[in-house]
Amino acid sequence: QVQLVESGGGLVQAGGSLRLSCAASGLMTFSGYTMAWFRQAPGKERQFVASIGRSGGEPDSADSVKGRFTISRDNAKNTLYLQMNSLKAEDTAVYYCAADASWTVVLDPRNPIKYKYWGQGTQVTVSS
Repeated sequence: QVQLVESGGGLVQAGGSLRLSCAASGLMTFSGYTMAWFRQAPGKERQFVASIGRSGGEPDSADSVKGRFTISRDNAKNTLYLQMNSLKAEDTAVYYCAADASWTVVLDPRNPIKYKYWGQGTQVTVSS
């Protein structure tokens, strides 16, 4: 049974930092999965935040977070991270991690429908 469990969310003032974690279990080999972070604010569609390739290469991030957020992974610990700095009120959302092992997600990592496995989400609230 695959489980992705996010943690690290919370309430922070604008300009502050948070580090999200996503602990994976039940995946055949964590290093064989493209991993990503998405977010969803109330009344809005799920939005791509960042993705990272199987061996930690090919990191990609949305323009809205580029230079502020950093995605990383520790394949030995089966864990995905998102370091979020200089947070803004518009970063407020539920943040989800996602995983998929297919080649189709490698070609289109920003597309949420390409991901098979999802976590339950963690709330990030940035006060202005």
